[in-house]
Amino acid sequence: MSLSPSFAAKSFDDLPGWGDDDHLPAFEAFRRSAFHAPVKPYRSGALGIDFGAFAEAYAEARGVSCASRSEARAFFERHFVPMLVRAETGAGLVTGFYEPQVEASPVRTERFSVPLMSRPADLADVDDADRPSGMDPYLAFARRTPGGLSEYFDRGAIERGALAGRGLEIAWLADKVDAFFIHVQGAARLAMTDGRLCRVTYAAKSGQRFTGPGKVLSEAGEIPLAEVTMQSIRAWFKAHPERVDEILWRNRSYIFFREADVEDAALGPIAAAKVPLTPGRSVAVDRLLHTFGTPFYIDAPTLTAFEGKPFRRLMIAQDTGSAITGPARGDLFAGSGDAAGEIAGVVRNPADFYALVPRALAGGAS
Repeated sequence: MSLSPSFAAKSFDDLPGWGDDDHLPAFEAFRRSAFHAPVKPYRSGALGIDFGAFAEAYAEARGVSCASRSEARAFFERHFVPMLVRAETGAGLVTGFYEPQVEASPVRTERFSVPLMSRPADLADVDDADRPSGMDPYLAFARRTPGGLSEYFDRGAIERGALAGRGLEIAWLADKVDAFFIHVQGAARLAMTDGRLCRVTYAAKSGQRFTGPGKVLSEAGEIPLAEVTMQSIRAWFKAHPERVDEILWRNRSYIFFREADVEDAALGPIAAAKVPLTPGRSVAVDRLLHTFGTPFYIDAPTLTAFEGKPFRRLMIAQDTGSAITGPARGDLFAGSGDAAGEIAGVVRNPADFYALVPRALAGGAS
């Protein structure tokens, strides 16, 4: 496997702010992927970063724990070569995501009436080999019926009761908009009314395409595109409660969850790379193009929401998302709770992406 022309070799001196970053939390995030790698290898991305080339760096990371910023920096400089990732058009782009924390009930009540649901038994994974003729090739899930596979119920149908009576409810929330944003983020911490703190995380989805409410509202002239943030969307819904279903049902995709433990309150949920996300150091990427575990140095000088200064950080690719497409596209994990949500909700900034490519592969760059 050879590297794509999307990569252009650079030096660490070319990375703006490289010497000012704290590489230690990035190393700890990388180390979590290193321990997972022997359990189940990550798939190599189409841009040519071969998972097998990480073997030496992963082995060293499993054997040592860097004690200082300088040791962590030296580790990355020893094992990797930075390469600029060329965007398909214009500049790269970063957005943000987080793990919401909301109050929830284990049973339905007058106040708590909006469910988070587990995966239904009739939801089947589908690929090109078993996709019925005429079914949308985008669909990765389908409904198993006596007559064969068909498109699954969409958000509107499910929220109108298509799955009622199956006992799929994991927990009940008080607010439909809170539930929707948990669907968008793919995970949440639930402060249960019985005193427990638990977590739900992504299990599957109905399969249809995602249509964000920000896009719908901007196209309808309700919110200028430049002003679309999670906060402005929430404010619009609060001001127009009678139109919530109308807008949300335009997004036909519906997410199903599974319960998970909160083993370390400082870390986020276990995501697509099968390791807990590290706040401010884990990034979601296009998994078809990139390889999980790849370090990315991200330079987004107009992004100041994290620390009040230009965002220049080493991140580790440990998640993905249906809206994260393209070689220079990333979704930054901001953490858990309301404060993280305030950060994630305003992130939409141009950025340069530098992939740290294992030295064994660096000679194949264009």
